[in-house]
Amino acid sequence: MAGFAAVPPKITTVETSHTHQRLFDFAKTALFKIFLFPYATVCELFCGQVPDVEKFDDALIGHYIGIDVETSGVSQVQVAWESQRKAYTSQFFELDPCTEILEPHLLDMCNAVDIVCCMQHLQICFTSEERARILLRNVSSLLKPGGYFLGITPDSSMIWAKYQKNVEAYHNKSGGMKPNIVPNCIRSESYMITFEVEEEKFPLFGKKYQLKFASDNSAETHCLVHFPSFIRLAREAGLEYVEIQNLTEFYDDNRAQFGSLILKFGPNLVDPRGRLVPRSYDVLGDEFYLSSFILREWQGTAWRDDDLNGTTEPPPGLGKISDQKGILGPGPVDLRFPDAV
Repeated sequence: MAGFAAVPPKITTVETSHTHQRLFDFAKTALFKIFLFPYATVCELFCGQVPDVEKFDDALIGHYIGIDVETSGVSQVQVAWESQRKAYTSQFFELDPCTEILEPHLLDMCNAVDIVCCMQHLQICFTSEERARILLRNVSSLLKPGGYFLGITPDSSMIWAKYQKNVEAYHNKSGGMKPNIVPNCIRSESYMITFEVEEEKFPLFGKKYQLKFASDNSAETHCLVHFPSFIRLAREAGLEYVEIQNLTEFYDDNRAQFGSLILKFGPNLVDPRGRLVPRSYDVLGDEFYLSSFILREWQGTAWRDDDLNGTTEPPPGLGKISDQKGILGPGPVDLRFPDAV
């Protein structure tokens, strides 16, 4: 579907009382405040109904590009936006960024985008290596040199670590245990995660699980994101690793800047000193695990072209990525990337 200019409306974000939704909205707001700037060109992958339109308004961006699959309703969003007036223009495309090459559809936007964001559904791109590879090549084709790819995804290393602990605890129990039957879920007050089968190693792609929050009527299917593979494929596409951080750590590191902001997302998220209360930790990091990811388009072509052929060392600070079990991402201390990364 061809892109078209439109002038978006003021869409009011529906306030929700669910803790995980309020914290997720806070995390998105914080990331946008850090990275968005006036007159920026922003592309949002899996934009859906564009729930963050007010955040783009506040940032005074110059141009918005929304991309999502046909069933997302993005065409209806475009129709609504056409009847309104804003200070920035917009384009919408009904495309799957995991399966379709975006460049032929967005010729005027290639290497012209300041920020590409994916605030949900990165994990569905990890059903296969090919889907993840196409997504990251699409991102690289859109970004300016030095532009950023950022977003939020479940912290797969923490999820996997909790799951493995459940399996190990079950195996360590004595007497009366049925062989080859193990717990396949992680439970907390806020959510339940259910895996299909027990596996000893973290599969790089296609590890599916069902996620259901206590406030939801049904579960959603997700895939674990193997962070070393994510970084490896990003590097092959010309994207430089900047940071992957559990959102509890993100909040603690930026509490001086965003301590007052989180209060706008409702009560009972932080204590009087501005520290996250236990339920917030349960959702953001200690048990449920959201991570922010930040990648940057490499400034220059020599490293990208040579690295695709495996002949060049990665840029300073990127380090070597290991695919072995245990080096998976933010998560628990003993499962994090080495400092060199």
